[in-house]
Amino acid sequence: MRHSQMLIPTMKEDPADAQVISHRLMVRSGMIKRVAAGIYNYLPIGLRVIQKISQIVREEMNRVGGQEILMPMVQPAELWQKSGRWSEYGPELLRLKDRKQADFCLGPTHEEVVTELISDHVKSYRQLPQTVYQIQTKFRDETRPRFGLMRGREFMMKDAYSFDLDQAGAICSYEKMYKAYCRIFERCGLKFKPVEADTGSIGGNRSHEFQVLADTGEDLIASCEHCGYAANVELANIFAEAGVSQIAGEPHEKILTPEQKTCAEVADFLGVSIKETAKTVLFMADDKPIMALCRGDHDINEAKLKKVLNANWVRLMTDGETRRWAGPVGFLGPVGLSSDVRIVADQVLKCMPSLITGANEEDYHLAHVVCGRDFQADFWDLHSAAPDDKCGQCGVAPFVFHRGIEVGHIFYLGTKYAAPMHACYLDEKGEERTMEMGCYGIGISRTAAAAIEQNHDVKGIVWPLAIAPFQVSLVRLGQEEQVVKAADELYQLMLENDIEVIYDDRDERPGVKFADHDLIGCPIRVTIGGRSLKEGLIEVKRRSSDEVTRVAMDRVISYIAEERALMAKE
Repeated sequence: MRHSQMLIPTMKEDPADAQVISHRLMVRSGMIKRVAAGIYNYLPIGLRVIQKISQIVREEMNRVGGQEILMPMVQPAELWQKSGRWSEYGPELLRLKDRKQADFCLGPTHEEVVTELISDHVKSYRQLPQTVYQIQTKFRDETRPRFGLMRGREFMMKDAYSFDLDQAGAICSYEKMYKAYCRIFERCGLKFKPVEADTGSIGGNRSHEFQVLADTGEDLIASCEHCGYAANVELANIFAEAGVSQIAGEPHEKILTPEQKTCAEVADFLGVSIKETAKTVLFMADDKPIMALCRGDHDINEAKLKKVLNANWVRLMTDGETRRWAGPVGFLGPVGLSSDVRIVADQVLKCMPSLITGANEEDYHLAHVVCGRDFQADFWDLHSAAPDDKCGQCGVAPFVFHRGIEVGHIFYLGTKYAAPMHACYLDEKGEERTMEMGCYGIGISRTAAAAIEQNHDVKGIVWPLAIAPFQVSLVRLGQEEQVVKAADELYQLMLENDIEVIYDDRDERPGVKFADHDLIGCPIRVTIGGRSLKEGLIEVKRRSSDEVTRVAMDRVISYIAEERALMAKE
């Protein structure tokens, strides 16, 4: 494509509303243009990147037996009512009515629609397994859309769904998708980690996120360099140290701690380490009161708590509920608690000979509290992974932490949707069985943004070869007849050799052209100017390097082929 004929509205200055690197560079390089909060136009070079990622995804989905379909973005409420999510899904679900006052929603995901589709047409065990996928626009009405394509309201997504005879088949489909996702992000040229994750509003009981590693990522990942285990810090499996023997020791003692409510305040007031205190948090879980305890420098993780309680939902108690079930906020503890409140504690507390806890009385705490003697609790892994925690998978090495951007998520759903929506088949004996499902999403537009967060410098984007809008930018310097003729001929030769090239034929100063091409970030830049052309040479430079190579005119095509081959292997 000739630059002069393309819509590429580059900008010198950062847009005022852009907070993260990818948003700034996508707008400045002319990839996207804001229409409304969290909603964007994809301009030509932006759409090229989206199409490149989509094609890689499409090829890998087809490779594992996926069949591409396309489902509607507008979905009737009755499908969501069948699954139970119409009332469960929060305000992110944009609900609307048609002219007949029938309820619809804009699809944030398509479990209901696809389950209805399969249940209508798949009736026999002979027709299973089935895997279908689509690449389509989704809409989630985010409370605070921000960061450009990283957290928009309307976005491009690949969602796939597997339907199997039984759990073993569903796990097999899950594993195939796991491997396919690894291939997708490898082919995109991204550094990533698959991590264990929470199932969230999708549901099910097994899930992995695929996180692109970037210092600007919102998610924190705990990984083990010994065994390779990785998980979101909220769900990381933490090694349980051997417990200490609980010696009766001295009885617990009530201590006056006026207005000292937090663990840090209490530890400072008493002159002890915060690690000697116990943090107490009260929750309601499926309408049942729960007191959760952890070490003072840790935090109770609600996702882990929900999982170990096998609860449908968990929320913090209100101050009024807390006073009703336990005592004053800031002075809570497990000793003398009503038997109606279940006590659960982080496994770390089992290793502590005694604790400092709240006394359930205003301005008082208890010292020398011993687990098992002064209160009974169920012990589980309840806190978010911290720097001094060992990997729970191998128990050998401490966790290493990375920042990541979630670009893909896979779920084993079981019968969560198939059962209420009656997605059933007849087995070999003619008996009705419920299908087992999995669902698998990739944020196509988010992957593009994450690639920029991972690959950029002060000048602009540094695209991986596979997903760059163009692999080569051909920059013509000057309007001299011989320069124009040589550049036009080389451009035509590149097209004939299937080289994806953007040809900058604009009548602009060299500095403007170089700045624009560094901003856009094509992997290879070829420059034709009068001075080098007199020597029969052309300058070739990788976007990721400052080194410039001068190549003979008749070797440029083969040199580019060599560079592309090397970059594809890196």
